[in-house]
Amino acid sequence: MTIDPPRPDPVINTTTRLSLMAVLAAAQEVEFGAARDASGLSDSVVSKQATALETAGYLAMRKGHVGHRPRTWLSLTPTGRRALRNHITALRRIVDLANE
Repeated sequence: MTIDPPRPDPVINTTTRLSLMAVLAAAQEVEFGAARDASGLSDSVVSKQATALETAGYLAMRKGHVGHRPRTWLSLTPTGRRALRNHITALRRIVDLANE
């Protein structure tokens, strides 16, 4: 019997993208600055990674204003939430292999 090896998601398999997705998984929608602060990433890194995740269909961006100030809100798409769950499952399987 062959067991499929764990396959982490190549889109999420960077610590910056994984960190950002983990922050977003905890809420329906997160304001850009709050996502930046919670993930510990810089503005430019969050922007770059959010764009990459949006291109992959894992993240949605919504732009608007609070008063006269422009704001951006980030949220995981259903596809992104599923991809994150599958990625975490693959990482757990890898850790389990190391503990056997």
